[in-house]
Amino acid sequence: MTDQNKHPFEQFRAEREAGNAKALDTDSLLIKRFFGLDKTAYGEGKLDSKTKELLGLVASMVLRCNDCIDYHLEQAVKQGWNKAEIDEAMGVAMLVGGSIVIPHLRHAKTSLEFLFNEQAQQ
Repeated sequence: MTDQNKHPFEQFRAEREAGNAKALDTDSLLIKRFFGLDKTAYGEGKLDSKTKELLGLVASMVLRCNDCIDYHLEQAVKQGWNKAEIDEAMGVAMLVGGSIVIPHLRHAKTSLEFLFNEQAQQ
C-alpha cells in the first residue's frame, strides 16, 4: 500500500515511529530519560498498565492531543479494553473537559473504528 492509500491511522503510526527515531537520535540525556520515564509510567505498578492506558486516554482527550489520543487508543485496544469500556472512559473525558473535547471525541471514534476493524481482520 502506498502512502497515499494508507488509512490516516496507519500514517500516524509511521510518522510517530519516524519522529520518535529522530527524537531519540540525540546525545541529550534529558530527552532520553523523558522517553524512558514515559515508558516506566505506563508499565505495571500499583495500577496495572491496562488501567493506565485509559487514564492516559482521558488525560489526552482533556488536553486535546489527537496524537496522544491515537497512541492511547491503540494501547487500550491491545490491552483488551472493549468499545463500551473505552466509550465510558471517553465520557469521563467529556465531563471533565467539556464541549471543547467534542472534536477530539469525533477523532477518537474514527480511530477506534479503524482499530477494532483491524483487530477483527487479524
